This record gives sequence, C-alpha cells and structure tokens, in this order.
Amino acid sequence: MRAVVVEGPGRVAVHQLPDPAPPGPDGAVVAVEAAAICGSDLHFYDGDLELYPVPIGHEVVGRIVAAGPEVRDLQVGHRVLVASVAGCGHCAGCATLDPVRCHSGPKVFGAGELGGGQADLLAVPAADFQLLPIPDGVDDEAALLLTDNLGTGWVAAQRAEIAPGDTVVVLGLGAVGLCAVRSAIALGAGRVLAVDPVAGRRDRAAASGAEAVDGDTVAAVLEATDGRGADSVIDAVATDASLDAAFLSVRPGGVVSVVGVHDLEPYPLPVLMGVFRSLTLRMTTAPVHRTWGELVPLVQSGRLDTSGIFTHRFALDDAADAYATAAARSAGCCKVRLDP
Repeated sequence: MRAVVVEGPGRVAVHQLPDPAPPGPDGAVVAVEAAAICGSDLHFYDGDLELYPVPIGHEVVGRIVAAGPEVRDLQVGHRVLVASVAGCGHCAGCATLDPVRCHSGPKVFGAGELGGGQADLLAVPAADFQLLPIPDGVDDEAALLLTDNLGTGWVAAQRAEIAPGDTVVVLGLGAVGLCAVRSAIALGAGRVLAVDPVAGRRDRAAASGAEAVDGDTVAAVLEATDGRGADSVIDAVATDASLDAAFLSVRPGGVVSVVGVHDLEPYPLPVLMGVFRSLTLRMTTAPVHRTWGELVPLVQSGRLDTSGIFTHRFALDDAADAYATAAARSAGCCKVRLDP
C-alpha cells in the first residue's frame, strides 16, 4: 500500500509499505477514502517533533475491509470515521470514553506506534471502540473534523468554563482554533476575540462570529475588556509566546485552556503569577469518543457549522505539495484534505 511518510524536517514522500492485517481479534482494517493534514502533523514536518521516519496522519474516514472475529458492532463494508487517539477499549479508563485515561496508555495514529492514516489502508485496534459509522447528514469533511479537530475545539471551549456572555480569546485560527471559535459561540460566549498573525485567518474567524484582533495580543485584549482581561483564553498554538500571551490576557480568576501542541522543550510556567491571580490552567487532547454524542446532533442539525474549514484538496500522491501548502499557513489555507 501507499503511505505518506515524514522523512525529516520539510521532507515528505509517499512510500510503499506492506498491507496491514487486523491488529488482534478485536481489530479491523479500514480502506481510507479521505484523510486530512492536522496542525499536529506539521510539528513533525516543521521539525518540532523529531521522530523520523514516521508514517503520518490521524484524521481518517473510510470503509472497513477486514475485521477480527471479536469485532461485534461493525462489519466489513461499513463506512466509518476513526478516532484520532486510540485506547484499548476495555479498561475502566476507556469506559469514560476518554482514551487518554486508558490504563495501557493512549496511542495516536500516525505518531510512531500505530500506522499513519494518510495511506491506502489503516489498521485499527479495538475497532468497536475506535470507529464510528458515519451518521446520516454528516458529509465526509464534517466526518473528518469529528475525528479530531472539531472535538478538540469543542473540548477546549468546554474546559474554558464559558458562562453566558463571557469574553473568550482564541489564540491561533487554524482548523482547531476556528472550531474553538464556533464552539465558544455555541456554548454562549458573548464575545470571542480571535487572534492570529495571518489576516485571512482572522477574516475567516470574523465570518464565524468572532471579533478579529490584530497587533499586540495582550494590549488589544486589555483594551477590548477595559483593562480587565478575558474570562478565558483558549490557546490552540501552545508556543512559549502564545502561552505567555494567554496568561497575560486572562482576568484574575480566569481559565486558560490549552489544546495546542507545544514542542519538546520545557516551558517556564509562571506559577507565582498564577497563584496570586488565582488562575486555572487546563491542558488536554480531545476525548474524541466522548464528544461524538454531543457533536453529531449539533452537526446534523446545523447548529454547529463545519463549512469553510477545508480549503484545499490533494491526491495522496501529491502529499509533498499538500504539506508545503499547509505548512505555509497562508491566508487562503485553513485545512487540507488528502484523497488516496
């Protein structure tokens, strides 16, 4: 089969790899019909996560072509979406529908231990837990967002403890940040201040109902809130600079909700400042499985809009061009789809 492999910083190629078999009696193999490039994939491409070579990709929709004998709820032929983070599916942690709590440890597709989803085929362990039949009224691009980005943005907003009328700042307006903007509004935020250095991304957030913030982030947020600071800040970037801005932009007693992927270097957390300002810091990857029960009805009803997030589409064989386009982070590019 073909699989996209990040060979090193800025180097992507399509390799021929052996076809996978179901990984255990409860596993399945999915023929990939569409995949997507996530911002966290770019951390490998940019050189922030130096784990090479790595078959990449964790956002996948496709059709089951093989299943182990212990797969009970699904069968060959079902069209499914794949949760980006995998758990064993059997422990008390997975019973919470949050694979981060899996007793054997969570695993992310396309990050080394499991295969990458930007490929012809993907082996999926614990298929009944990891896979969701694509619901009626959910198109492939919405389904791709339900594998990761939409759930991540939704949980980022939930963990920000947004009360009706609150002012929320979203740092970073890629796909996750844009999903966080729309989620914050759906959860009752009165104002969402959207921050990104790229004007076109700010414009896209403004079209979703946010207020675009340009220039110095902290100064702009303080000016917009009469010096008080925002009730909560969602950091969908998680660089040292964005984390600094989050802590300085949030009001005393506020919440900083981090879903961006920091690099492997330590961050100098200003604990004393946090103590004296009574801040709450939350960090997470999305419990994707848990979000489906909330998000699928919102997507089906149109109450949570997923349109306009995908902006580019490439064939799998053109993965190098696709990654270069995504990594440029241009005004016109928000999210890239790959079709095998």
